[in-house]
Amino acid sequence: MMLPASHSGPRGAGGKWKVSTPNPNSSAGNARPGEPAKPSPSSADGAQERGALPIAGFQGTPEEIERQWYERVYRGRGDRMRQLTWRAVLMGSVLGGVLSLTNLYIGLKAGWGFGVAITACILSYAIWTTLHRARIVRTPMTILENNCMQSTASSAGSSTGGTLISAFAAYMLITNSTLPLPVMLAWVFFLAVLGVTMAIPMKRQMINIEQLRFPSGIAAAETLRALHSVGDKGMRSAKALGWAGLFALVGKFWADGLVLVSAKLAPFMIGTWMTTLNQRVFGPAWMGRTVMLSWEPMFIAAGAITGLHVCWSMLLGSITSWMIFAPVLQHRGIIEGSGYGTIIQWTLWGGVACMVTSSLLSFAMQWRTARRAFTDLGAMFAGRRRDTHDPIAAIETPAAWFVGGQIVGLVGLAWLGHVILEMPYWQTAVAVLLSFALALVACRVTGETDTTPVGAMGKITQLTFGVLSPGNTNVNLMSANVTAAASSSSADLLTDLKSGYLLGAHPRKQFIAQFAGIFVGTLVTVLAFRLLVPDASVLGSDQFPAPAAQTWRAVALALSQGVRSLGPVKIWSIAIGGLVGIVLAALPKIFPKHQHLIPSPAGVGLAWTFHWYYGLLFFLGGVLGWWAAKKYPQWSAEFTFPVASGWIAGESLMGVTLVIWENGPELVRRLLGH
Repeated sequence: MMLPASHSGPRGAGGKWKVSTPNPNSSAGNARPGEPAKPSPSSADGAQERGALPIAGFQGTPEEIERQWYERVYRGRGDRMRQLTWRAVLMGSVLGGVLSLTNLYIGLKAGWGFGVAITACILSYAIWTTLHRARIVRTPMTILENNCMQSTASSAGSSTGGTLISAFAAYMLITNSTLPLPVMLAWVFFLAVLGVTMAIPMKRQMINIEQLRFPSGIAAAETLRALHSVGDKGMRSAKALGWAGLFALVGKFWADGLVLVSAKLAPFMIGTWMTTLNQRVFGPAWMGRTVMLSWEPMFIAAGAITGLHVCWSMLLGSITSWMIFAPVLQHRGIIEGSGYGTIIQWTLWGGVACMVTSSLLSFAMQWRTARRAFTDLGAMFAGRRRDTHDPIAAIETPAAWFVGGQIVGLVGLAWLGHVILEMPYWQTAVAVLLSFALALVACRVTGETDTTPVGAMGKITQLTFGVLSPGNTNVNLMSANVTAAASSSSADLLTDLKSGYLLGAHPRKQFIAQFAGIFVGTLVTVLAFRLLVPDASVLGSDQFPAPAAQTWRAVALALSQGVRSLGPVKIWSIAIGGLVGIVLAALPKIFPKHQHLIPSPAGVGLAWTFHWYYGLLFFLGGVLGWWAAKKYPQWSAEFTFPVASGWIAGESLMGVTLVIWENGPELVRRLLGH
């Protein structure tokens, strides 16, 4: 299973990490972004004859392109093969619910999350293949069943948790309170409905007609094809993922969990050994600046997936923030005290400014993409004259579902916003309308670059409502929350639908599978968030730094209270950080041949919002992944992603388990409001 990794920005700070499979031999890769690929007429036919995916696409008029896909890819597969089944939806819901905990945990730790589709594909294939070989089930899952399964898992695992680690956590930091559990459940659910249905009119134009690449969708389709065509290789990847997860579970328990069994075991814990080592090597002063070692290998695994460029940028940001900036301010008496919670109040402003300006400038430099998005708006809704017996229309998701979903989402969010946040109805309507416009752009950017600019979309809305409702931090946060969540959910759905398009899946059935994941995802992520974060005191701590929430909080406060209220040091930090973000975003355009030598502004800025040792761990992982790819390219292509994903999942799940184990009764009482 060949899975080279390419990556975008962090979800909490400016985008969403994705794993894509580039295809340099594809003629579609040479097409101009946003235009239909124009391969030779025989390219798609040849690909189908060889059993390869039709990545090169088709050519002709819109009707001809859709007819070619229907006849060459869909017929004989999507119209005959099992796909939307109860076992596919249930498996996707279970895997998505479990993997959503990993994204929630690592999001509270580092402010970003991974897509779960490929991990779910590997796990589902392994589980059902094992059950079939053991004669527990009569038939294995078909490739299109697994495609529906990964759509459900992606929805449950990725489309609901992002809003919790960003806007909701920021709301808690600002108000020192939390919203009632039913309100959180309803808000997250209506947001997911809004985002998932918002993608319906975009699918036919962006995927069917223009054939945008959506590289992560290609990666998921390639993974499924490899699993189902080369079974032994697929099982090797699954076993690697499973063993990595098991070792991670044991390692996390050894590091932090032995003391929960017996206090006498504390001296034998890895965490105790690391504390002793840090005291001898770094001392209290540097440890107070988070400059120390930490046993959290999941960030090494994350670095192996993320890539060396972003990881060395994170290390650079960690050094400049925690080893230079913070000590200087402490020496001058500006920062009094030590510890992450104290120092982050000063470092985050420069980091946030760097991420915001770089993401907005990068978005602005893609103005042609935005123009194409709005140019295509008429085509999406006006429609083309079609035969009343159009077979494509019979399998696409109806436009009425889009209208119904938008009405349900708008009414639900407007009522909640008015009752709970005292947000005027018209402001919610503006937020939803703005969300559709920005989601349209975000989905196109995702299709062309594999980067979902969630951060930029949210910041545009925050700036807009800073004008419409000045001084109201709650409205500022939750309106931007609508935009960011809708953009992310829409891009997730289109990425999944791209996989189905390549595999010949029934798009309407795949949409239903995606929609089904909302229910489990909402329930699991909200309940888990309330258990892990019962009150605001947990956020900004060493346990859960919540850098994404720190970013959202900083922007909301600056817009509501005015920049002058921050004081000269923070104002200069914003100015310099913003300038650095602009320069780092512009330099790759000016010197494209040397962009690998230019630090990533997202990586640098994010490092100013989390612990120093996270930057070190990411860097170690980036170096390890780079070395493996250079030294053992075939092994790396097959095992790097499964091993890293398994380790992240295992350590995250054990981390959640230990928190609940240690504080279970008290957390449950708080959850129930007692």
